[in-house]
Amino acid sequence: KFVQLFRQCSLFNIGLFLMLVVFAFSFFGYFELTLPSSWANKSDRMADKGGLIGIFFMAFTLVIVSFSCTGPLIGNLLVLNAKGGIMPTFVGMFGFGLALALPFALFSAFPAWLHSLPRSGSWMDDVKVTLGFAEIALALKFLSVADLTMGWKIMPYEAFVGLWVLCGLGLAAYFAGWLRFPHSAPKRVLAPINLAMTLTGIAFAGYCATGFIVNREAETFVTPNLLSGLAPPPGHSYIYPKACPGDFNCYHDFEEGLAAAKREHKPIMIDFTGYGCVNCRRMEDNVWNKPGVHELIRDKYILVSLYVDERKELPQPYTSTFDGSRRRTLGHKWTDFQIIHFNRNSQPYYVLLDENMNVLNTPRGAEFDVKKYQQFLQCGLDRFDAKQH
Repeated sequence: KFVQLFRQCSLFNIGLFLMLVVFAFSFFGYFELTLPSSWANKSDRMADKGGLIGIFFMAFTLVIVSFSCTGPLIGNLLVLNAKGGIMPTFVGMFGFGLALALPFALFSAFPAWLHSLPRSGSWMDDVKVTLGFAEIALALKFLSVADLTMGWKIMPYEAFVGLWVLCGLGLAAYFAGWLRFPHSAPKRVLAPINLAMTLTGIAFAGYCATGFIVNREAETFVTPNLLSGLAPPPGHSYIYPKACPGDFNCYHDFEEGLAAAKREHKPIMIDFTGYGCVNCRRMEDNVWNKPGVHELIRDKYILVSLYVDERKELPQPYTSTFDGSRRRTLGHKWTDFQIIHFNRNSQPYYVLLDENMNVLNTPRGAEFDVKKYQQFLQCGLDRFDAKQH
């Protein structure tokens, strides 16, 4: 029952959202995340033993003492790893380890450099506040995924983009001295670096605000490239709600799409997608709307978008022929369908079929080269037309 509740309520994404918000408020200076001091004392005593054990506990003591600063950063990297971001996690961990180890190596080789080190002060607080705003912005992504999956609509496209704009304005207000946190200095001098960060925050907010530009032809918002994959789809909106991307007509049930293909004598484009799929949103925002691709999908294909993380319960659960497990939701059904028929369980995944369910060409995943994706669609259409004649 707990596992079922965990999946159905998207507690995982909500938990990540809350964790990042806690980290952000820690960076803002409202509290510190610290480990028990007794751990540091015991580790420090072990470091006095020397040898490899002493070196290990010397490093372990450094980790414990610096946890309040490093914990939120490492927490973010672990979140990326939990969401499948292996490469960002590797790069982040490598960069973090290198940045922590490099000063010790350099100062050991060049001791005189120690005199040129910057003194601790307000600049460290500025770094933490900047990271705090970044964490708040990223936390919204996880709340958005839970919102999309459950259909709550508490984080529509407008709210998401608006909150990112506020994060940029908040950063600008902090460096301008208008917004203060518990560790802020009594009075901020608008030094060149502060002015630069203020203008950066304003520019970032302005860029995010372009997400409110409306494509009048499609009657939908246009997602800025930076927010593509992070923001919910523009159709998840109060003002311009749409069940399909852009101005496309689509089906969310394969049987209905197949019936439409037979009725209209068109090929089928199956779009295996997901509410939390970053590359799916990037394809919709940056490839599907391009000339040449847009017309092919809209006019020549029956688009069937199958969400593998859809939580809607099936009227009649069934047992999978693939692994014998019980399938209870629509998402489970479409995942099962993809695995059994196409031997793949990744999203996005695009399959072109004729009305008899024959695969027209080699299916493919995300392809951000517009010309190659257009060739993929045209190839399927050409083979469909050849079969008709």
